[in-house]
Amino acid sequence: MIISIFTPCMFTPIDHLSVFVIIPAYDEKEVIKSVIDDLLPHNYKLVVIDDGSSTSLYPLLQNKPVYFLRHKVNLGQGAALQTGIEFALSKGAEYIVTFDADGQHDANDIEKLLQMMISPDTEIVFGSRFMQGAVHNMTPVRKLFLQLARYINYFFTGLLLTDAHNGLRAMSRSAAEKIRIKENTMAHATEILSQVAKKNISYKEVPVRIHYTSYSRKKGQSVWNGFRIFFDLLLAKIFR
Repeated sequence: MIISIFTPCMFTPIDHLSVFVIIPAYDEKEVIKSVIDDLLPHNYKLVVIDDGSSTSLYPLLQNKPVYFLRHKVNLGQGAALQTGIEFALSKGAEYIVTFDADGQHDANDIEKLLQMMISPDTEIVFGSRFMQGAVHNMTPVRKLFLQLARYINYFFTGLLLTDAHNGLRAMSRSAAEKIRIKENTMAHATEILSQVAKKNISYKEVPVRIHYTSYSRKKGQSVWNGFRIFFDLLLAKIFR
């Protein structure tokens, strides 16, 4: 396993047309257009997976140059990511980025993640809200909870990252082909780490910027849901 701290360096160009950004979305009609508009200038290929929203997001995006996929029913973010990853691989993606649809991520940070992928010994890069250089406006309670979640992840995966359950990550095609998400719920984030460990996928972390709004806080995971994820993982560990 390889883990390192990001240090600024000269960027090596990556063909953005080989980068597919996977955006799982559920009832994000308030912000999905602005999220897509922020991403479009970077010339990545964008894949929106409407995970059974109560009202289809297609009318909001039909004039945007994006791939639009839709689940007939809400299956969960893990399932939406798996759908998007499989689609991107079928289209020849060389790099796959996962990106939240609620507006908390910064499109400019994708380039930092991709630059770490230049190294042949790096297959997946995780965004971190807690490394030196990261910026966030989370509440102290949420910060404490996420620090606790790091050790929960360590218990289940053997990987102790600086952050837990950050939806911004980038992976090479080889990593994406090794990872199979079966957890439909938010427990998928820990499942990904578990597969990284078991399949010896090399990884790094990069500091990123996260801006929480009243909207993204409302859409995000509550502390109570975090405990539900923990028990889902515990049951899966016992019975699998």
